[in-house]
Amino acid sequence: MAQRALGAGMIVPRKRALFGLLDADGWAWAGVKAVIWLIIIILLLGYIPDRAYYLTVNRTVDLGVLAWSPINLCPPTNESLPCPAPVGAVTPWHESPAELNLPAARTGGSATQLGTKILYIGGTDGTAAQSTVFVAPTSGIGNFDKWAEGPPLPEPRSDASVVQVSGTVYVMGGLDAAGAPTTTVFTLTPDPQTGELPDWETAPEALTLPEGRAGAAGVAAPDGVLLIGGEGPDGPVATTWKSSFNAQGILQEWVPEAPLLAPQAEATAAIIGDHVWLYGGHDANGPVATVQRGDLGLEAAEGFPENPDEGKVVVWAVNPAANLPGPRDDATGWSANGALYAVGGASAEGLQRETYWAIPTTAGELPEWKRLDVSDLPYGLAGGTVIVTGPNAIIIAGERAEGPVQTSLRANAAPQSPFFQVGLVGATVPGLKIDGEIGQQLGYLNAAGAGTVGFVILLVLGWAFAHKDQARGVVRRVFRRP
Repeated sequence: MAQRALGAGMIVPRKRALFGLLDADGWAWAGVKAVIWLIIIILLLGYIPDRAYYLTVNRTVDLGVLAWSPINLCPPTNESLPCPAPVGAVTPWHESPAELNLPAARTGGSATQLGTKILYIGGTDGTAAQSTVFVAPTSGIGNFDKWAEGPPLPEPRSDASVVQVSGTVYVMGGLDAAGAPTTTVFTLTPDPQTGELPDWETAPEALTLPEGRAGAAGVAAPDGVLLIGGEGPDGPVATTWKSSFNAQGILQEWVPEAPLLAPQAEATAAIIGDHVWLYGGHDANGPVATVQRGDLGLEAAEGFPENPDEGKVVVWAVNPAANLPGPRDDATGWSANGALYAVGGASAEGLQRETYWAIPTTAGELPEWKRLDVSDLPYGLAGGTVIVTGPNAIIIAGERAEGPVQTSLRANAAPQSPFFQVGLVGATVPGLKIDGEIGQQLGYLNAAGAGTVGFVILLVLGWAFAHKDQARGVVRRVFRRP
C-alpha cells in the first residue's frame, strides 16, 4: 500500500521548549542547556566538595547566598546581644573573680601585655602616685592568673603614657608623687631568652620629653611613637610630639608635628589607616566630647620625589557630627579590628557607664557612635586601663564613686556570628569544627569523598540523557511501573 503524502501547504510542527518560548532544535535552547549543565558540574565537582571540607573544620558553614535572614540563632556566649550582633559590639561586662583583683586599689595606671605577662604600671591609690608594677601571667585564651609585684618604676608615676614598641615598654611622663608633670621616660625590655623582667631603666637624655606631660595620649606609629596633647605645667596643651626610629630601631629625640586644633588631655588616641584619632578627655573648662582627626603624610607615588611629610601628622581637623554623644573624661579607650571604643569616663554629671564604639570609613569619616544598653558597664568607672587579649577586652582597676578599685571587668569583644540562619536564598548551618591536623585531614577526605560521589552522579546523569529509552526502562523497573 502506498504511503500517503502530506497535503499541499501543510507545515511540519516544530518542537518547542521552555514553556514554548524556545525552539527545541535551536541554538538558544542549546545554550540554556549548556549553562544548566555547567552549573550542575560546578555544584557536583566544586561547590559541594568545598562545603564538605569547611563543614568539617569550621564552626559554621554558609550554604548559598544568604542575603537577609529572618531566622537567626546565636550561641549563648553572646549573652543578651542582638542576633546577629552588630559589627563592633561587645558582650555585657562582668567582674572577674575576686582572686584576680590587683593586690591594691589603683586608678590612673596603664596596662600592657608583654608576651605571656600582663603588666599594670604605676597609677595612684587615690592620694599619691605609686611606683608599683603588678604582673600577672596569661592563662589560656583571653584570660590571666593572679597578680604579683614585679620590678617597680624608678619613681612614682600616675597618668603616664605607656606604649609598647618592638617588645620594649616605654613609660613617658606622668605625674610624680607631688602631682607635677614629669619629663622622664622609663623603659623595660624582657630577657629575650627567659622572658624574665629586669629592672626598669631611665631612657637616654635624648628621649627626655621637651616639657613635663601627664595624661597625654601615646600611640605607636609604624615609624615611631606619637605623644599627643596632655597636661603641661600650665594645664591642657595642644602639642603633638613624635619620636622616630633610626636605622637601628632606636627612638630618637622628640620633634613637634602639627598641633591640635584645641588642647585635649586624658584622651584616647588610635591610628587607623592614614589617620590618627583623638577623642574624649578634657580641656581647661572640663570634660569634652571632641573628636580630632590627624592626617598622616602619605608615601610618595612611584616615580615621584620622596614626600618629606611621609608618616608625619600634617594637619588636624574636627567635625562636630563625629563627636562623642557626650563629654567623657578619663574614659577607657582602645582600638581593635578597625573600630574605636570609649567606655565609662566622667562628665559634669559624674561617672558614666556607657560603652560607645565607632567604625571610621576608609576615607577618614566617622559616621556615628553606636551604643547598646546591654553593653554598658555595671557601674560608673573612670581611670581604668584596658588590655585586649584573645577575644576579650579587660578593663583593669579605675575609680568608682567610692574611690579607686582593685577589680577588673571583662567583655567579649568578638561576639560570634549566628550558628544557624535561614535567608531568602541560602542558609548557615552548624559545622563540626574539628581543630588541628586531624580536622584538616578529615576535611580533605570528606571533600574527596563528596567529589567522587559527585563525579559518579555526573556520569550516571550523562548516561541517562544519552540513553533515554533505557533510562526510562530502568526507572520503571525500579518503581515497578508498567
